[in-house]
Amino acid sequence: MRNRLPGLVSRDGERKVRVMRGLELTLRQTALALVGLLFLFALPDIARLSPTIQLSVLHQGVVFGLAAVGLNLLVRHTQLVSFGHAAFFGTGAYTTALLAAKYNVTEFALLLIAGMLLATLMAMLIGYLSLRHTGLYFSLLTLAFGQLLYALVQGQAFFGSSDGLPVRPGPNMRPDIFGLALPPDAYEVLMYYLTVVLVVVSLLVMWRLINSPFGAALDAIGQDRTRAQFIGIPVRRYVWLAFVVSAVYGGMAGALYAMVQQHVRPGPVLYFLRSGDILFMAILGGYQTLLGPLVGGIVLVLLQDMGRDLTNYFDALTGLVLLALVFGFPQGIVGSLKKGGRVRNAASSFKDDPAVIGSWLSSFTESLVTAASRSVQNVKVLVFGVK
Repeated sequence: MRNRLPGLVSRDGERKVRVMRGLELTLRQTALALVGLLFLFALPDIARLSPTIQLSVLHQGVVFGLAAVGLNLLVRHTQLVSFGHAAFFGTGAYTTALLAAKYNVTEFALLLIAGMLLATLMAMLIGYLSLRHTGLYFSLLTLAFGQLLYALVQGQAFFGSSDGLPVRPGPNMRPDIFGLALPPDAYEVLMYYLTVVLVVVSLLVMWRLINSPFGAALDAIGQDRTRAQFIGIPVRRYVWLAFVVSAVYGGMAGALYAMVQQHVRPGPVLYFLRSGDILFMAILGGYQTLLGPLVGGIVLVLLQDMGRDLTNYFDALTGLVLLALVFGFPQGIVGSLKKGGRVRNAASSFKDDPAVIGSWLSSFTESLVTAASRSVQNVKVLVFGVK
């Protein structure tokens, strides 16, 4: 019987580590994964020693990165761009807050499951109504449903209107974790560790999903829906399932966000700009990779936090990063660092011939001149019209 348990295996003369069925890492990849995990688990201690690193900010980045991992299932595999994923993030967050504030539900696990369940139901409905359309119309429909939900929550006193709701149930003013009422510091650290564990499990589940026959079918749908339909793939049902799965990730992230922040308001969790942030995180990290959206979430939240400390125009920082990304690193952070990525290729070229930096500067200058010339032409057309 073939051994499918985790452990060391040999493939084509190379030693690999089997993590789970179908997932085998080289020793180098295993070492990198372990370093990454150790870093994540050591962050509370690092934050305690460094005044510039705040655990709450990093925790928030991990949570938003989880939502971006879910959205990436749609973007990467079905080529559908949702502008309304904040609806599921916000549903998870508000379900948690309502149960805690109105019904005094105190258990972490119950609040998390309820947030995921309501986000799933919301996605089943919105997906059923939106996925009859593709492309721009799908994006606009998801945006419209997200804004409807935002307006509903903003206008109803039951949801706390624009002030939002606290997530402070029980005499301890915090959710209990597996029956334990913890003091603030212990609660913050344990919530962070639980989030990391949930993110790792979610990544493994997502990896299994996208490498299954279902994931292959989604890829086929993303390449050509008509051809996928002709070869017998139930396109609408599969895309609907992918939409719902992506919302489960959003709901989980929203519920975690509510329990970490202990207060939710409609602006930070339901407004359409939050949907844009989640989409941007996936692109920033590299939407063609599994880990990219998670990395993008952490990087963007850190950038926004640092930007607030540096300048009043911190929102412009996001725009500058987006410009640098589009012109310099279209594969995103993780995509550029992968083998064959732009950064790895550039490092290899520089190692072989350091003089290559001259041709890079020349190419960069030429691109800037071309872009400036094109902008001038566009302005002329806008002002004087086409001649």
